[in-house]
Amino acid sequence: MRKLNAISIDGAWTSPSGRGRFELTNPATEAPSGWVAVCDETDVDHAVRAARRTFDNGWAHAPKAARLSLLAALIEALELRRAALADAISDEIGAPIDFARSRQVDAGLDHLQETLRAAEQIDDDQAHPTDGPAHRVRFEPVGVAALITPWNWPLNQVALKLGAAIVAGCPVVLKPSELSSRTAVLVAEAMQDAERASQAPPGVFNLILGDGSTGAALVAHPDIDVVSFTGSTDVGRQIAVSAAQSFKRVTLELGGKSPNLLFEDCDLETAISQGLAHCFRNAGQSCNAASRMLVAREIYDDAVALAAQLADTFKVGPPEQPGDHLGPQVSHTQFERVQGLIETGVTEGARLVSGGPGRPDGITTGFYSRPTVFADVASKMRIFREEIFGPVLTMTPFETEEDGIALANDTDYGLAAYLQTGDPARADRVSRKLNAGMIQVNGSSRAPGAPFGGVKASGVGREAGIWGIRAFQDIKSISGAAAHDL
Repeated sequence: MRKLNAISIDGAWTSPSGRGRFELTNPATEAPSGWVAVCDETDVDHAVRAARRTFDNGWAHAPKAARLSLLAALIEALELRRAALADAISDEIGAPIDFARSRQVDAGLDHLQETLRAAEQIDDDQAHPTDGPAHRVRFEPVGVAALITPWNWPLNQVALKLGAAIVAGCPVVLKPSELSSRTAVLVAEAMQDAERASQAPPGVFNLILGDGSTGAALVAHPDIDVVSFTGSTDVGRQIAVSAAQSFKRVTLELGGKSPNLLFEDCDLETAISQGLAHCFRNAGQSCNAASRMLVAREIYDDAVALAAQLADTFKVGPPEQPGDHLGPQVSHTQFERVQGLIETGVTEGARLVSGGPGRPDGITTGFYSRPTVFADVASKMRIFREEIFGPVLTMTPFETEEDGIALANDTDYGLAAYLQTGDPARADRVSRKLNAGMIQVNGSSRAPGAPFGGVKASGVGREAGIWGIRAFQDIKSISGAAAHDL
């Protein structure tokens, strides 16, 4: 069993002052798998002060070339740890090893590469179009950044925040989920190598470990200037309230209950196949999962029959097993939540067409849920309205285009929305009317560097590409002084 009992401050490993610990459980076997240290306010202060010294001692004005050199060195150091990262993700959250290698690790490294490309193409000192004397706009680092990341995509979410903060010029304190601390430790090792290779000051990156109390202390620290958080809407709301006391900048990427509209002119088999895969991916533990399938009445019966048939082809198995299958939920708490909502769907009268409560046949141990499809789900039902965060798809018919849009927007969330249609005009028209931060049509993936984030209870701000970089920068208007090389 691995003990996660060291934190990285100023480029060196040190023991935390806090004596708390969080016991870990293997999600596939339910066996104890070690523990992670829970840092206290003293540890938080140590890390934040290290980042503040780095910012005040010159990193705030580090040339762009130095910041890009550090990010390039980080990418190289992480590339050398591909296998170790995949193993850590698979062990910690139960992701099947092939999925951990091809999707989890690749996604994180791709985001870092795209951040580097975006940073190479933008200028932090831009001329402002005017007929007057020298006028320009500068983008300057906000200050010390708190990065609080979730367990479901443990490298990807760190990469989105860390890469952007580095090239923006913000030293960081990273607090990962206690459930994915091993992945974060590997990132810290890579950052230490990258700081040495690029000759960056060691306090640019600092890692603390712990639970929600650690994160709360980090957000409340007076020397934190910007907070970037990915996680639940409830915790995001608490962070927003805390940060507002001292007017900290916040980026919040929160929950989702994303609709997937299937119109009568779509390629039905492709739409159902892709829709199920998107909903069930990562054992349903993705904030942008297409978990509410809304289907035109003309094709609804065929869609339900096809979904029931294809859902039964999704297999569940242990993380170490090669192949394309689903792993377990990350924890007993998450497993119980998923199981409880599946049972609620049955109680509320939704039609169960595949899966259901309990573990898959032949599995008696581990936090495995059955891939589940409910039909005839009414908008008042909990499974229509609440984020389940498990492999559970709901299906609801709609009568007209306007009805479909209304159902899609009938949610507290607004992260992503998906639509399937053979009519390009409809695709554009409906995309404009969907109240979500990201729209994907006919299975199209988001373009590299496209902004990631939502509206309403799904959060504020955007990540990825240039959008992610600017989230860590302030805007300064300068009039009457032309830029000079320093």
